Amino acid sequence: MTRKARAVRVPEAPAAPPPPAGPLLGRLEVRNLATIRELTLELEDGFTVFTGETGAGKSIIVDALGLLLGARSNTDLIRTGEEHLLVTGFWDEDAASRKVNSQGRSTARLDGEVVTVRELQDWAQQRLTIHWQHSAVSLLSPANQRALLDKQVPADLDAYVGAYRAWQEARARLETLRSTQRERARQIDLLQFQADEIAEIAPQAGEEEPLQTDLNRLANLDTIAQGAALALNLIVDADENAVGYLSEAIRALNAGARYDPVSAALQTELRTALDGIQAVAGELRSVADSNAPDPEELARVEARLGALGRLRAKYGPGLDDVLAFHIQVQDELATLTRDELDAGTLDHEVERLHAGVLAAGRALDGARVTRAGPLAAQLVGVIRELGMPHARLEFRVEPTPEPTTHGISDVTLYFTANPGEDLAPLADVASGGELSRVMLAISTVLGADTPAVVFDEVDAGIGGSAASAVADQLRRLARTRQVFVVTHLAQIAARADQHYRVSKRVEDGRTVSAVERLDDAARLDEIARMLSGNTSEAALRHARELLAGTTGSLSTP
Repeated sequence: MTRKARAVRVPEAPAAPPPPAGPLLGRLEVRNLATIRELTLELEDGFTVFTGETGAGKSIIVDALGLLLGARSNTDLIRTGEEHLLVTGFWDEDAASRKVNSQGRSTARLDGEVVTVRELQDWAQQRLTIHWQHSAVSLLSPANQRALLDKQVPADLDAYVGAYRAWQEARARLETLRSTQRERARQIDLLQFQADEIAEIAPQAGEEEPLQTDLNRLANLDTIAQGAALALNLIVDADENAVGYLSEAIRALNAGARYDPVSAALQTELRTALDGIQAVAGELRSVADSNAPDPEELARVEARLGALGRLRAKYGPGLDDVLAFHIQVQDELATLTRDELDAGTLDHEVERLHAGVLAAGRALDGARVTRAGPLAAQLVGVIRELGMPHARLEFRVEPTPEPTTHGISDVTLYFTANPGEDLAPLADVASGGELSRVMLAISTVLGADTPAVVFDEVDAGIGGSAASAVADQLRRLARTRQVFVVTHLAQIAARADQHYRVSKRVEDGRTVSAVERLDDAARLDEIARMLSGNTSEAALRHARELLAGTTGSLSTP
């Protein structure tokens, strides 16, 4: 490819995307997780924060949700002395749970039914997204940078992926056909020989038994004729024969039959017997005269049976097996012959599909360029609010040598935080703090593809006016999603709709973490502590001012 990389400029920011459909997380139950013995949280929509002293265990809530998302189980998470931990989340009428025992075995359930952890993960990922403390590292991956943009153009991406898959399948088939061409030719020759051999003999189902009967008859014609002639002689032809004796017996009864009904009846029976014997004698004469040996007919039957026997020996064992094998050979021969023809025409099909891939790739690139500018505008706007007023960012679409699974171009984020410096790949120039802020901007601008999203101290290293900007972004995101934030910043906690404090205490010599929802008074104290480490009158006054400053509506970005 000779296309040049295209840098995407920054136009006006588009409207925020609509909220994803789906139920919200209504309740979370945790048992024996780390320092939590037993915890039930009734959760609401909007913006919820979790705060607490360093080391209080604020991130345990995130760990619990992570288990529902399929995070790797660790027996170290089980509370000391317990046999297992259990986390259960409730979304309207649906429930998902994960149990981990001290042997490291994990049991996942959906609505009480045991499922695999992967099935639980797939289910939960449609409802919940977690941005962990170190999620910013994922921005270094070119695939993740590209995915940010491709989520804006799903239809064009799907069209390209479909075209690419069809092209690859055709290419693979063509390569297979070419690599097996010689073997296929040998196989065709063998199958054709077998099909011709069977077709030439043309066996018929059930023909062997009558042929065998004919063979037995033809092989014994002399014996048959001799037997018939001897029987004929005894019945008719000899000087003293059965017919003569019967005739004399009938005449001997003539006189008595006139006076004795029994004699008359017996005479009638003898006449009937005589008629039958004379009829048999006629058939015996026919058999004796017509059963002269026929060498040609005998040879024909023997040859036919021999041919059928050879087919059975090669393709049997029975004649029905031979017929079934013939059908199989014909089917395989048709398939291989079709493959042989396909190999000659598939070249053109591969070329046609390749052209389709390039066309779909150009359409995808066009859609990427169209959406990249507005997305970059949104991100830059937020990044500048987060304490980098001179930051610039753009997506660059750079051609690849060959079509890939994701398109005919790569997508790379270019970035600079300082005035007068050239843009460079984000992975090469962004410091850890800058990377975290870019990630936070992405998280708050794009939110998540799920109804609920969790942020685990992604605000680390941010303070002052930047903290207020982060709080505004999270508050805006909470208009369309259920947002949970683990934070150490008072500016963010003051923007929340619900405020939970995580604390530790010692009970019976054991450390126990507690999570309590704060009322207005307790929340004021917590904000003061977060601001200055104490609840002095000055700290409380500052906390009141901060809380008062969060009332009223936020301007739409």
